Amino acid sequence: MSFPQRRLRRLRRTPVLRRLVAETRLSVDDLVAPLFVREGIDEPQPIASLPGVVQHTRDSLVKEVRRLSGLGVPAVVLFGVPARKDAEGSEAWNPDGIVQAALRDLRDDVGDDVVIMADLCLDEYTDHGHCGVLTADGSVDNDVTIMRYAAVARAQVAAGADVVAPSGMMDGQVAVIRDAIDSAGYADRVILAYAAKYASAFYGPFRDAAESTPSFGDRRGYQMDPANSREAMREVFADIEQGADAVMVKPAGPYLDVIARVSDAVDVPVAAYQVSGEYAMLEAAAANGWIERERAIHESVTSIVRAGASTVLTYWATELAQHLWGKNHVL
Repeated sequence: MSFPQRRLRRLRRTPVLRRLVAETRLSVDDLVAPLFVREGIDEPQPIASLPGVVQHTRDSLVKEVRRLSGLGVPAVVLFGVPARKDAEGSEAWNPDGIVQAALRDLRDDVGDDVVIMADLCLDEYTDHGHCGVLTADGSVDNDVTIMRYAAVARAQVAAGADVVAPSGMMDGQVAVIRDAIDSAGYADRVILAYAAKYASAFYGPFRDAAESTPSFGDRRGYQMDPANSREAMREVFADIEQGADAVMVKPAGPYLDVIARVSDAVDVPVAAYQVSGEYAMLEAAAANGWIERERAIHESVTSIVRAGASTVLTYWATELAQHLWGKNHVL
């Protein structure tokens, strides 16, 4: 009986050998922390479907971002939960709205030590929960909506956002936002486009956190069909042509193939959002003792980077940073 001279297991024999030849290295520099800030509360509010995640007060938000900065996390992205909602989502562009106030707080506290991103959409601010202004028949009016997005973008950059991240999946949104912030004197601000955002079943816990569940219908008329990947490429290239500086695929885990396809095709940074449902499922399985929690967290985020994402938005950013700060972590 002959044995192979080439034995691939040799390079797996010890932890340090595995580290030496690892093809993908997860770093704290890959991480962005999604954070919720809610108007009108006196203390952070736990989110039942997102264990360990809270709706922050303005004060607790500043403390959390300061903590993340100390752990080396380079960026955060803010989602606002206003006290007042209306049909157009006007609190989204109110100069004194909750996100704009929080942006000013953070800019004053952390300066340029953290990249401050602002999610740019209307669903958290509308009383119907959709991502734009509605027509008489209840559908989202694309062209009216993107003009509202322009107003939101101007308010966010004026308040201190380094990056605006339009997530509404309206046609032409990036071009209108680019023109709006450039003409307002903020041509140096970044647009991170949610270019391939799917109409996913994995968003449920986020809608609890952002209080943005649609009061009727769903978002399948403007978010992408999970069956399509070629369409994702058309969306990505359209956003880059319109002026996006970076693009995002959302969700991450169920769409690793799309992340890989986009990463291979573009010359801008590619972000991926490990969404609330991905987080909640793993936490629930770990709570029941069905998986090894820490290994599963690292494996899930490493797979997103392996697929080609240069940036990962994840609710485990703080925990991962505690493990990774000052070193690379490889499974």
